[in-house]
Amino acid sequence: MLTVCHLSTSRSERIVWLLEELGLDYRLEWFQRESTGAAPAALREIHALGKAPVVRDGDLTLAESGAIVQYIVERHGGGRLGLAASDPRFAGYLYWMHFAEGSLMSLMLIALVLSRIPEAKDSPVRARILERLAKMLEFVDGKLAGHEWFAGDAFTAADVMMSFPLTTMKRYLPFDLSPHENIRAWVARIEARPAYAKAMAIAGPDATSVPGLRGGNTR
Repeated sequence: MLTVCHLSTSRSERIVWLLEELGLDYRLEWFQRESTGAAPAALREIHALGKAPVVRDGDLTLAESGAIVQYIVERHGGGRLGLAASDPRFAGYLYWMHFAEGSLMSLMLIALVLSRIPEAKDSPVRARILERLAKMLEFVDGKLAGHEWFAGDAFTAADVMMSFPLTTMKRYLPFDLSPHENIRAWVARIEARPAYAKAMAIAGPDATSVPGLRGGNTR
């Protein structure tokens, strides 16, 4: 059984959602953020960097959201929610799988850090970063035009990867999605998925730790 090391209000919520979508059994280990917002030291006993998400599968300990999602899809999901390299949609699927962390989250984290530095409030650097973020959201919105999901007409793991920056990240970094109707429609579609609702109840930003096994598919 897979074990998900979940840090409260973090990107590891995506891993729980993926497992619920795939109907896989898993065990959840809950790690509560400290009052400063930092991850607890106990996470460093599992992975040297002390970050989440981390999964354990037998003797394997694996970190990094994208790596974990791909590992679960290919090793435990039988390829479900993934696309084969021969599929004409594969390049787009691969792009959004990596865009989520490589482009969108990296820019959001820079904006988040700058938002917490009082001296940077009126900085031209912060203004440029926020302008870039606005253009990036416009780009994402445009790519969803005419498609329900990021890889096209089918829900895939790429949608799982793109979920955190466009939903829970707003708890940390407020940004306006009102001009982006395609993103808002996509968010509404994922929120309507039963597996997403179940995952957010278990590991979303408003969830709380309960001892024992977690998740609708655990035994």
